[in-house]
Amino acid sequence: QVQLVESGGGLVQAGGSLRLSCAASGRTFSNYAMGWFRQAPGKEREFVAAISWSGGSTSYADSVKGRFTISRDNAKNTVYLQMSSLKPEDTAVYYCAADFGLGTSADTESYDYWGQGTQVTVSS
Repeated sequence: QVQLVESGGGLVQAGGSLRLSCAASGRTFSNYAMGWFRQAPGKEREFVAAISWSGGSTSYADSVKGRFTISRDNAKNTVYLQMSSLKPEDTAVYYCAADFGLGTSADTESYDYWGQGTQVTVSS
């Protein structure tokens, strides 16, 4: 079992920044890849970013490339999502997820454990 707890969400003006954190517990953190997804009201959950177990490989959705950065600290069992130049369309509940595979999948079906989510609201 893996427990994931997100934090760092909130209300920010367009153009601002936020850093989300996801603390993991339960199994060896460095054994799995991590991803961030988001879900806006009335929309499907969508991929945002992913990072391999070592941090050596990352992937991003086109909509956030150049604005968001995913990173991890295996010593702290934590993955981060630094979000900059935020837009109103980034408003959503953001979820972190753990994947025991080797890659940086964008597919929700690849992920084995999910956090409860943290709300990010970007005002115009």
